[in-house]
Amino acid sequence: MSHRSDLIATDIDAYLAQHERKQLLRFLTCGSVDDGKSTMIGRLFFDAKLIYEDTLRTLERDSVVHGTTGGGFDPALFTDGLKAEREQGITIDVAYRYFSTANRKFIIADTPGHEQYTRNMATGASTCDLAVILVDARNGVVTQTKRHSFIVSLLGIRHVLVAVNKMDLVGFRREVFEQIRDDYIRFAARLDIPDLHFLPISALQGDNIVDPSLNMPWYQGSTLMHFLDNVYIGSDRNLEDFRFPVQLVNRPHLDYRGFCGTIASGIIRSGDEIMVLPSRKTSRVKSIVTFDGPLQEAFVPQAVTLTLMDEIDVSRGDMIVRPGNLPKLEQRFDAMVVWMSDQPMIPGKQYLFKHTTKQVSGTIDTLRYQVDVNTLHRRDAPTLELNEIGRCAITLAEPITFDDYRRNRSTGCLIMIDRMTNVTVGAGMIMARVTADRRHDHWDDLPASTMLHTQTSRVSAEERKARFGQRPATILLTGLTGAGKTTLAYAVERRLFDMGRVSAVVDGENLRLGISKDLSFSAEDRSEHVRRGAEFAKLLNDAGMICLVAFVAPSEEVRQRAAEVVGRDRFLVVHLSAPIEVCRERAEGDPYAKAEAGELPNYAGVSFPYDVPQHPDLTLPTHESSVEDCVDRIMALMKSKGIVR
Repeated sequence: MSHRSDLIATDIDAYLAQHERKQLLRFLTCGSVDDGKSTMIGRLFFDAKLIYEDTLRTLERDSVVHGTTGGGFDPALFTDGLKAEREQGITIDVAYRYFSTANRKFIIADTPGHEQYTRNMATGASTCDLAVILVDARNGVVTQTKRHSFIVSLLGIRHVLVAVNKMDLVGFRREVFEQIRDDYIRFAARLDIPDLHFLPISALQGDNIVDPSLNMPWYQGSTLMHFLDNVYIGSDRNLEDFRFPVQLVNRPHLDYRGFCGTIASGIIRSGDEIMVLPSRKTSRVKSIVTFDGPLQEAFVPQAVTLTLMDEIDVSRGDMIVRPGNLPKLEQRFDAMVVWMSDQPMIPGKQYLFKHTTKQVSGTIDTLRYQVDVNTLHRRDAPTLELNEIGRCAITLAEPITFDDYRRNRSTGCLIMIDRMTNVTVGAGMIMARVTADRRHDHWDDLPASTMLHTQTSRVSAEERKARFGQRPATILLTGLTGAGKTTLAYAVERRLFDMGRVSAVVDGENLRLGISKDLSFSAEDRSEHVRRGAEFAKLLNDAGMICLVAFVAPSEEVRQRAAEVVGRDRFLVVHLSAPIEVCRERAEGDPYAKAEAGELPNYAGVSFPYDVPQHPDLTLPTHESSVEDCVDRIMALMKSKGIVR
């Protein structure tokens, strides 16, 4: 299982060619202090016979002085190279180690477990494909385990192996491993970890590191080395969105201009049409040049030089993309920020922001919320201290070209630099969703032009009333999620259709999949969502139709403004008063639990207030009445108002 190959002795050139083509896997080890991260890496190298003999003799000698195993061989010393690390028996800085097998090349980042060195852990994780999170079998899932797991999820690492270490100290008991596994799964359910695995090990004794453990016959899964050698990461790279940040303009003479950089994502071919941002100039790829010669095709993460067929202005910091697949180009956005400085973040202070190959100045306008890494709940805070994480609104001096971090880790990340000391103070993961403070209250907007005028139909309202046998009206069905708004709206529509009447349902969720898909669930965006629904309902009413609007519409003030848009004489409010306990049982996908866990922000009834209608036209206890009974009462209301006969 070592890096050695039979080709070394027979055909060194073939061996080197094979080694060059091996897939590279970057992974990190993390977890709480003394969980055995360095010991596991040392044992991995030792059992796989990857440690040179002179290094091994040095480690055996140092184990007597600095070891923590009573004078025996201490594998942790293989990565703990700093004097302070050996004296204290802890990892302080990120230690990198390299090795290869017949299938792959590996780069390991051994990260520290102490809370004060969390920033070092985030640095080591930023380029990794996989995370190995160690858990001490005696202690189970602790605070630092949760902290590192959250950062791993935040940084978009898709593959996670939870290694339950020190199984020898708990008698290799299966129930201990399974209890820790279940505890971690419950916590990780609130994180974005699509590929999660568990492995019981004893790093000091070598159980399940390279060879299967004889002490744990109940475990039939792969060893650590086998897992690392076979985990599939081929689909992790973004090959759809071509992004090429220009690092250098190469102009050796008048007849040559090449644009150098590393492909951040996607594929490019000779002859492809490209666009340069921010100038939006277009051209085609003339050639793809590398140190080894020209290529017809290049892909992430190759470092190449592109030459273009046209002489267009391209500078360092620009980004070359495809015309039909553009990233965002904006100055204002939100980002999840990991603060890495002893000095707290100061909203409004000027920082330097380094994004791909571009550096611009800007400010952190505000801290929207801070994340409690223990509970994953969000809380209000004025600033971020060392190792704290929060969502920040950022404004830059000029636009940058970016993608959402979840889609593209290379173009969706940035770092913050102190302008005076030139020290990196924070790392950010850009969130492409439009922020709430950028939205504007449109209720009282004037038309965009004074040239616009109201157009009048040639069919009068009286003619529509006579033709349809009804008076147009908007019935707003409001209540918590799970109260039955959509069910009732479509049931009433069915009853009206069977009577020969003309109606339509405007469902809030359907609108969010269409004309309101750009809106979040902030108070401002909820207000705009209701305004759009009210304007749509007004158009349907103007066409003589009855409109059944199924919206949560949690704000009483916003409901009143919607009534003004539609017209108070044809706007009715029906409150579905089912209590939250009943709504929780009915709602699909358990949204209330997700809201309580912080996964669904601004959720009505949990983290966002729901104003019970002050004077509804009808209150329906949908937890006590059947759908048919509720429909009968709504029909009776419409008849009493003269809407239908």
